[in-house]
Amino acid sequence: MIEKISTTNAPAAIGPYCQAMKINGMVFTSGQLGLDPATGEFAGDDVTAQAEAALKNLGAILKEAGTDYDKIVKTTCFLADMADFAAFNAVYAKYITNTPARSCVAVKTLPKGGLVEVEAIAVL
Repeated sequence: MIEKISTTNAPAAIGPYCQAMKINGMVFTSGQLGLDPATGEFAGDDVTAQAEAALKNLGAILKEAGTDYDKIVKTTCFLADMADFAAFNAVYAKYITNTPARSCVAVKTLPKGGLVEVEAIAVL
């Protein structure tokens, strides 16, 4: 059975999608921008502040689904500028310590002009 996951502790979806889906013992999250859930605005204007918020948002969704950072098996990370790779990694490593499989790519633009977006697949 497929279950939609939703929490007010992370920003609401800004399009026709949900925060995450849970099925067969797995959680698949949508990409999380560095938005403040209360205001819907970016947590800051640099990659460090936005990465902190994006990863906190990801954690809130994982918690709502019944899992956590340590159960992540794959992340996909999107950066607006690959020059931010080291700064992003410094934040990422504070939250995701089990070193799951990961892809990290630079993209032309992110929704709302964000600097970073992170999505994950985790086990329950």
